[in-house]
Amino acid sequence: MASKDKGRPRSRSRRRMPSSVVINVHATFNNTLLTVADRSGNVLMWESSGASGFKGNRKGTPYAAQLAAENLGKKAVEMGIASARIQLRGPGSGRESAVRALHACGINISEIRDVTPIPHNGCRPRKRRRG
Repeated sequence: MASKDKGRPRSRSRRRMPSSVVINVHATFNNTLLTVADRSGNVLMWESSGASGFKGNRKGTPYAAQLAAENLGKKAVEMGIASARIQLRGPGSGRESAVRALHACGINISEIRDVTPIPHNGCRPRKRRRG
């Protein structure tokens, strides 16, 4: 038995944004990725230094991370996000500037956690860089 709305496109219903979210800042040496997720881990929006228009070495700079965080913060405030927990990951230079930019956009930061993965003597590390 065929359903009634078989050829019709589904209407996209606007999901209600949660007021409190988790913002993940993944700062590598080459780029900074920012992700907004709800409490259960579903990604709502994201931004990166590369998506903000930076290329090459400039993606890893604190200024690029700041602009990416400002773009994400503006989108989040428009969607109605008021407060956030921030999780920082990685050794990159864009960590501090991203947090400052998010705070300047009007997002209330309730908690900042560093969740950089640190091995407890697990796998053998890569050989050292020579330079």
